[in-house]
Amino acid sequence: MKNLIAWSAALAFVCSTAFVLSAHAQEAKFKIKEVMAKCMKPGGPELCKKVAGGGATAEEKKELVEMFTALAANKPPKGEEASWKEFTGALLSAAKEAHEGKDGAGDKLKKAANCAGCHKAHRG
Repeated sequence: MKNLIAWSAALAFVCSTAFVLSAHAQEAKFKIKEVMAKCMKPGGPELCKKVAGGGATAEEKKELVEMFTALAANKPPKGEEASWKEFTGALLSAAKEAHEGKDGAGDKLKKAANCAGCHKAHRG
């Protein structure tokens, strides 16, 4: 019985360590600056604008979801963590809806892409 408890504890430790490392790997995948340059910056690829406007391919929609997932996993340079989660969560939710082809997702994404509000609260 003691062996079973010891093995269970060891397995729980390994699984929790793997989960933490996995979460850290997601954070490191794209930095905030990379997401902004690819998805939001005027004059750049403006992936968010393309998806919101309905002119994106399925692959581009998937990429936007991946980029916004990474954005939400980053820590804000300044400001409250709760506010950061609200801004990035709205972007990610709208991007997922656009990827799934839901009606009104483009308008929701345009509204969630509140650059001035987010920058005022969180830009370093």
